[in-house]
Amino acid sequence: MSHSRYFSGAAGVFFLVSLFAAGYSDLATDKTVLLALRSAVGGRTLLWNTSEPSPCKWVGVYCQSDQVVELHIPGMGLSGKLPENTLGNLTQLNTLSLRYNALSGSLPSDLSSLSNLRNLYLQSNLFSGEIPSFIFSMKNLVRLNLALNNFSGEISSDFNNLNRLGTLYLEENRLSGEIPNLDLPALVQFNVSDNLLSGEIPDKLRGKPRSAFVGNAALCGGPLESCDGSEGSGGKKSDKLSGGAIAGIVIGCVVALLVILLILFFVCCRKRGKEEEVKQDVRAVKESEAVEIRTEKPVESEGNLGQAVDLKDKGEAKISGGGAKKLVFFGVQEKGFDLEGLLRASAEVLGKGTFGTAYKAVLETGVVVAVKRLREVAVSEKEYREKIEGVGKMDHENLVRLRAYFYSVEENLLVYDYMRMGSLSALLHGNRGAGRTPLNWETRSAIALGAARGIAYIHSQGSTVSHGNIKSSNVLLTTSYEARVSDFGLAQLVGRNNSPNRLDGYRAPEVTDHRKVSQKADVYSFGVLLLELLTGKAPTHALLNEEGVDLPRWVQSVVREEWTAEVFDLELLRYQNVEEDMVQLLQLAIDCSAQYPDKRPSMNEVSQRIQELCVSGSQHDPQNDIIDTDSNAPPSSGAV
Repeated sequence: MSHSRYFSGAAGVFFLVSLFAAGYSDLATDKTVLLALRSAVGGRTLLWNTSEPSPCKWVGVYCQSDQVVELHIPGMGLSGKLPENTLGNLTQLNTLSLRYNALSGSLPSDLSSLSNLRNLYLQSNLFSGEIPSFIFSMKNLVRLNLALNNFSGEISSDFNNLNRLGTLYLEENRLSGEIPNLDLPALVQFNVSDNLLSGEIPDKLRGKPRSAFVGNAALCGGPLESCDGSEGSGGKKSDKLSGGAIAGIVIGCVVALLVILLILFFVCCRKRGKEEEVKQDVRAVKESEAVEIRTEKPVESEGNLGQAVDLKDKGEAKISGGGAKKLVFFGVQEKGFDLEGLLRASAEVLGKGTFGTAYKAVLETGVVVAVKRLREVAVSEKEYREKIEGVGKMDHENLVRLRAYFYSVEENLLVYDYMRMGSLSALLHGNRGAGRTPLNWETRSAIALGAARGIAYIHSQGSTVSHGNIKSSNVLLTTSYEARVSDFGLAQLVGRNNSPNRLDGYRAPEVTDHRKVSQKADVYSFGVLLLELLTGKAPTHALLNEEGVDLPRWVQSVVREEWTAEVFDLELLRYQNVEEDMVQLLQLAIDCSAQYPDKRPSMNEVSQRIQELCVSGSQHDPQNDIIDTDSNAPPSSGAV
């Protein structure tokens, strides 16, 4: 019996090898290869339904013409060595992504058989040894990322064989020696930082940014320091220190130690006093967030708007310039739409935000608008009207339209289009129960693109023009879930006491006064909003649950630990064909939320990069996505 099993197994292997040797590959053999890979590597189990006859429905496996053409297994905690004579048998593979795992050892030589491979993503693993020479024979490679591994040895000049190469990332390895004179006409993205490289940067690479070379102590030229730096003159210096110098160093160290101990003492005392204050601030933010996150339960009616804002009997009051108070409209005034009609409109409270209270007002004519009642306006009437006129002139499809305003010493009202589907904040956090319909990648990325375009338009109005209060509750949605940015231009009107809470999670670290928010600070806030879209976590909740660690720092800490997949909302992990796009949007969010303003991209660049992702995503085969039929129609959040 044992002999028959042996011969039977040997025959099966011989048959499989014969198929591969003949260059033949179909889904059955591709499935065998993938199962062999899964059994060879350790770590987290790949969630593949092995009873499914076609591997094309497995997570991370993409097919074309009944053959596997892409394999994406990022951030799954895979460990061990890649087996020989396995992956190389996926003969039609054009993309292989194993990034953010813990795979080790050298790369299997059979990868050289992947003649169609265009994209090879192996960053953030534990691969070691020299960069294998077979890579230089893979002439179709366009993107090669070997960063954050343990590769050693020199960078070969044979990279010049890869004349289609547009991306070469080798940073954070143990590569040594000089950088060869790489002459790659298509090379756009290049990085060899944080290695052990030495010598002068070749002429062909001197146009690359400084960040592509830093972290190599013996490297010089190009964007780094010149190689002919002077070592000084005047003879050889003594290597010995005088007794006075030694005494000075000792005294200085003692003084420094005493100063450090004194500082630590004061920090500890101050920390105790501030712990309760921070807890109170976080609770206040959470309560404010809870007000802004609307549920499906309608808010009880406040009666009419005049009673709600205490303006019922003030319609005929006089303003300082003379004449009756009235609504000032932007564009055509609808019939029956005036101050008196607005005050008679039935109203209900939608929420209390940063700058005031919002109401839903239904006029007698049936017109529905949103009215924001500002509190503590801190500018003169002239300045107020000038700024509001500027806001009213902004016209973009991704902005909530300001239809009219009312100004008096007692009250200030802004009338907007009413967004029935509510805010992005409500959509993400308002209903996480069993009845929630998952919010898919297509909807999230489209919302991100719309919001980015709206903010980019605001920035295009002038170098000093900014939004000032970007957050998910200020991104409203149409019935088709298109993004509309609201509350722009209001930050400079209200008093400092009404500034957003310092722990709100969206504010850039350099902002100390909400009335002076730069465009780069807006980019930071938008980066946090992107992280919120990707993780499903509210920034204020991150502050509360992670003991003061804000959302950007939490995401970066997880990514540093090579568990990138852990940051994504579980609802997103249900969908195929989007892993690469998700990681790219995550990187953009991290770029936007950089600590220093000059490291952040412009909103115009952000908008373009998201658009490229959306275009790329639309090219995936939708039949490979696991999407519910109603996934583009999340439940209504019910309010503006």
